[in-house]
Amino acid sequence: MAQEETTSTGGGAAPWYARDYVWAFSTYFTEGFPFTLIRTVSAVFFRDMKVSLEAIGLTSLYGLPWVLKFLWSPQVDQFGTKRRWMVSLQCLLVVVMALAAVFAPLSWGPQAIALLFFAGAILAATMDIAIDGYYLEALDKQGQARYVGYRVMAYRIAMMTGTGAIVTIGAVASWWAAFGTAAAVFALFFLYHLFFLREVQTPVRPIRSLAARLARPRAMVYTALIALAVIGVRHLLGTPWYAGVKKAYPILKDVGFPHVAGGLLLLSLVAVALLRHRIKAWFLRDPDSYYSRTFISFADRERIGVVIAFVILLRAGEFMLGAMISPFLVDLGLKVHYGWISSAVGLPASIAGAMLGGWCIARYDLKRVIWPFVLAQNLTLLGYMAVAIHTAGAIAANLGAANPVTVPSGDIALVAVAHGFEQFAGGLGTSVLMTFLMRICRPEFKAAHYAIGSGLMSMSGLYSGVAAGFLAGWLGYAWTFGLSFFASVPAMLLIPWLPSLVREAK
Repeated sequence: MAQEETTSTGGGAAPWYARDYVWAFSTYFTEGFPFTLIRTVSAVFFRDMKVSLEAIGLTSLYGLPWVLKFLWSPQVDQFGTKRRWMVSLQCLLVVVMALAAVFAPLSWGPQAIALLFFAGAILAATMDIAIDGYYLEALDKQGQARYVGYRVMAYRIAMMTGTGAIVTIGAVASWWAAFGTAAAVFALFFLYHLFFLREVQTPVRPIRSLAARLARPRAMVYTALIALAVIGVRHLLGTPWYAGVKKAYPILKDVGFPHVAGGLLLLSLVAVALLRHRIKAWFLRDPDSYYSRTFISFADRERIGVVIAFVILLRAGEFMLGAMISPFLVDLGLKVHYGWISSAVGLPASIAGAMLGGWCIARYDLKRVIWPFVLAQNLTLLGYMAVAIHTAGAIAANLGAANPVTVPSGDIALVAVAHGFEQFAGGLGTSVLMTFLMRICRPEFKAAHYAIGSGLMSMSGLYSGVAAGFLAGWLGYAWTFGLSFFASVPAMLLIPWLPSLVREAK
């Protein structure tokens, strides 16, 4: 990379604090940090506060805003600028973390923090839309591919900061100190973005006009209907009737509200794809409907069914593997080794794979590298299948044993190598998916289209993990890892049928 980097939007050499790789790192750290705090650290906090497992299970609802963010992503595109959205939401998230520190020592603190974190989840998911949109606005296509590695690296470091440093402070010192530290760390990034992050776009409409629109009776009625629908579905899943249905059909045991919401998103987009011409004619009777044009423009494209299927299926096998890696290592007797294998081997390999993937895509274009990168990502599934077959005896001896057998050093090294390659190849595959998602974003709807695409990507994560759990219980780890490879084959078969989105943009 050149010593004096110029911005992708034009202009002269940028100072070090305004260079693309600096803000690409800082923005995606602020994307990963609140997600980890709300989705992962919160469960540790609530359990430490003696909250019941049933109540902790409800924290899965914190994931809903990230699945449903497509509903309000058009507003982020239409009103204000991505930078203004980002900075404003980061300020509010600092307040959320600071309030969590204040509430933590109080007797009613867990209940207050539970509600606070749900509000924080909505803010964080909306901030993700703005960050992804800013990245697409600030960089040209080559720059977007080049800095994919920085995005992944920043996100992974943010996750380690949350699950490592913040959890350790909470367990060793106190939770008010942990949440206070989180607020202080996040505030530093907020201040950097406030004073040094450049503006890269002109607002389509002033953001203050959004408040006026939201105050309209029709908007309030729609909001109330959506809220009632969400509450109604959530209530239905907790009724004795649904408990009886789950008892009759055990496969529904692990299907919660996020899975239902994700399924509705998928079905709605499939319906739009199949009926896009009729729906387009109906929606465009109101030419000023930016919201309608956002979704129609996503679905009204060449081979949209293939595009949606590819986005959903690309990481299906990887998600199945990821859901079973932790229990596999525990049952193998490597629980005490899991930390260093993940951090010392997995993290550097993942960052290296993502950065190499971004460089190769920028240098050779997506069309030339998509096949080898996706194939490398999926071959790791067969690698883990081989490891599971090799260590089947140790797994059988350790299951239910009070004193697990000692795992030979050779097997530990084998697992470390498999994990390192899996993380490296996963970084390559992630760079492919991120670049593909950026390619399917049309210029006037960048943030909204990326939010829809990333929501679709989450679909396979929701369902593949459930399927992997059942398969591992029925067939064992080796068969599960082998079947995860077959789950990855459909995406590879779809590659020749992908439209011109994988080639140079016109």
